[in-house]
Amino acid sequence: MSITVTTWSLEQTSPADQRPAAAPDGDIRIVRAEVPSPEFSRFLYTAVGGDIHWTDRLGMTYAAWQEWLELPGVETWVAYDKGTPAGYVELQAQDDGAVEIVYFGLIPAFRGRRIGGHLLSYGVARAWDLADRWPGLAPTKRVWLHTCSKDGPHAMDNYLRRGFTVFDTKVEEEEGDAAATPGPWPGAGL
Repeated sequence: MSITVTTWSLEQTSPADQRPAAAPDGDIRIVRAEVPSPEFSRFLYTAVGGDIHWTDRLGMTYAAWQEWLELPGVETWVAYDKGTPAGYVELQAQDDGAVEIVYFGLIPAFRGRRIGGHLLSYGVARAWDLADRWPGLAPTKRVWLHTCSKDGPHAMDNYLRRGFTVFDTKVEEEEGDAAATPGPWPGAGL
């Protein structure tokens, strides 16, 4: 069985493109995970992506996670609601002043509460000032990401509201079952 997947690539080319969302009500804090922790990063990845077909990192070894997290310019920013992880944004510095938002999302229980717009706004701002925290990196000239039709139903709208514009669209057939998801841990299937 195959499914049709549309992937959109989006970008901001100036800090002036940012359109921040209002902070949600409540005790929402966003904190950088400064100690590379494969266990915590894998938890975030599976908890956020388990119901929306995130599978590309499921086979990564502990050593591969550790190596990734220690790369210069890779940062993980975590949103907490009353001390509980609610979602995250992962950044990666790339050549020529580009910063990719590699992963972004919320754990299902925290979706629909206006946390996503706030977290994305915060993550985009951290992408624009990434070089301030990483001596030797070029100043950010472009922030980009991709999203696809398998992501949450509000993902694209959130990106557009935060000031991103589409620069590429691809449609491909992928093997798999649109209803099957890996769940937050192997075999859990939500």
